[in-house]
Amino acid sequence: MAQILLTFKIMPESVDVSLDALETKTKEKIIAFGGDVLKIEKEPIAFGLVALKIIFSMDEAKGSTDNLEEDLKKEEDIMNVEVVDVRRAFG
Repeated sequence: MAQILLTFKIMPESVDVSLDALETKTKEKIIAFGGDVLKIEKEPIAFGLVALKIIFSMDEAKGSTDNLEEDLKKEEDIMNVEVVDVRRAFG
C-alpha cells in the first residue's frame, strides 16, 4: 500500500486562540489517528486571524479522514477543518 499525504487547514475560532496550544492538540489527535505530522505552516488570513496548515502522512489502508476531521471540529477553539490537498506517495 501507498502513503497518503494530506494537508488540513485549521481555522481557529478567533484571533485570541493560542496557535501553539491548537497546534499541540491537533498534532496529538493526528498521531492518535495513525498519522505522522511532517510540517506545520501558519497562514495569515485577515484582521490578525491565522490558520494552521498541517501536512501529514498516513497509510492508505487507513481509509478516510472523516472521523479525524469530525473529532477536530469538536474542539472548542477550532471553527473549521478543511482538507486542502491530498496526494498519493509511492516508494
